[in-house]
Amino acid sequence: MRTPIFLIATGFILLSGCQTVAIKDADADNNINAANKTISSTIPKFLARRNYQDSGDVWERIRYSMDMPIPDEQLVNQYRQWYIDNPQHLESISQRAKPFLYLIVQEFEHRDLPIELALLPMVESSFNPFAYSSADASGLWQFTSPMASHFGLQMNWWYDGRKDVPAATTAALDMLQYLYKKTDNWLYALAAYNAGEGRLREAIRYNESRGLSTDFWSLPLPKETRQYVPQLLAIADVIKNAQHYGINLQSIPNKPLVEVIDIGSQIDISVAADLANIPIARLQKLNPGFNRWATSPDGPHQLIVPVSKVSEFKKALADTDISERVKWYKYQIKAGDNISTIAKRHQTSVSKIQAMNDISGDKIVAGKFLFMPHTASQIILDVEFAAAQSAQLMAQKHTIPNKPVLMTVASSPQVNGNHTVQNGDTLWSIAKVYKVSVEQITSWNNMTDKDTLSVGKTLRFYHQPVSKQQQL
Repeated sequence: MRTPIFLIATGFILLSGCQTVAIKDADADNNINAANKTISSTIPKFLARRNYQDSGDVWERIRYSMDMPIPDEQLVNQYRQWYIDNPQHLESISQRAKPFLYLIVQEFEHRDLPIELALLPMVESSFNPFAYSSADASGLWQFTSPMASHFGLQMNWWYDGRKDVPAATTAALDMLQYLYKKTDNWLYALAAYNAGEGRLREAIRYNESRGLSTDFWSLPLPKETRQYVPQLLAIADVIKNAQHYGINLQSIPNKPLVEVIDIGSQIDISVAADLANIPIARLQKLNPGFNRWATSPDGPHQLIVPVSKVSEFKKALADTDISERVKWYKYQIKAGDNISTIAKRHQTSVSKIQAMNDISGDKIVAGKFLFMPHTASQIILDVEFAAAQSAQLMAQKHTIPNKPVLMTVASSPQVNGNHTVQNGDTLWSIAKVYKVSVEQITSWNNMTDKDTLSVGKTLRFYHQPVSKQQQL
């Protein structure tokens, strides 16, 4: 386990969820420790976990391990009732959580942390690893870039560790452990995870100076934070007592559904999908950390694969030469070159070259290099674009007091138009133009992502009319 070390005595860096975390000095530590004398019993030390070995469902395993008391607080009660009245919200979250929840629960139990905190992605991102907030927080755990870097997550043109579920989970647990070590109180730690250590410390000092209670429920914290903690407690209570509340969560097997495999080198996502014998879209959803059509050349060289495909994938990977793992090469730009002539010379399209090199215009510089697709490559993936589309599914931040906002709910799709395939078109380039996903195009047109597009083929597009956001 990595131990986060803060070398700065005072200062601020961005916190997951768009807030700030202040590095406390000795006086601040003493201040919070003194406050804890009155509230340290709010959440008891984590108790020994009960026997869950016979459970076949991860949700049941979580229920067996829950220990946090649920206070009779107005916001907790309001959120609880909202989730009870909107069971479809938890159902959709359960569907997205299915591939990863077992791995997350395993990590929490390995570190002997409160299992209720494993539900934080339900609050942060509705368990959507592609979730992206207006404050530049990303992934299941909603890390900002500075905070992600601080807790060891890599971020570059190829890869964003904030969206890599196993890596981001490790970082989030490191951060939660750090905050609990500082506060010795899980409600405080949760508040600091959302609002920042500095905000928490200021709120405690404010109440202390006025002789007021310093328990979480009395602190003058930001509105979002005052909603954030009750929401997690409400979700925990609903899941623990789902049967009592009439909530029927989709069962998630109490066993690994995916495995993290060290592939040892860079690989095209499309090649990896072929080797694993699964659709590209499925592999892409399991590996949201990769921003491009391939894994990073400098690593991490880890790929998440369904357990049912691991044996087949490992054998096929061993039989594939490293030189055959990518479908692209580098081309050095010559004087007088332009993208159009390069595309014709190499039997590809301008849109492919632009997508692979993250350029939007025609400007290129002699002597520089361009990533080029091999002629045999029919699919050029840009996972970053697909991630942006998936981010639309993220539940919005709770900007209205006491009223959680659900994801928008779409009615039946309606035909919106057609597209005639032109020379050089790919599913990805068409998806980018129409601001939809490749998966949507293939679904609407009864295709697979491996189908070859023929010039003149007509693709149908649909518009999803969206209803008003549902609120409590």
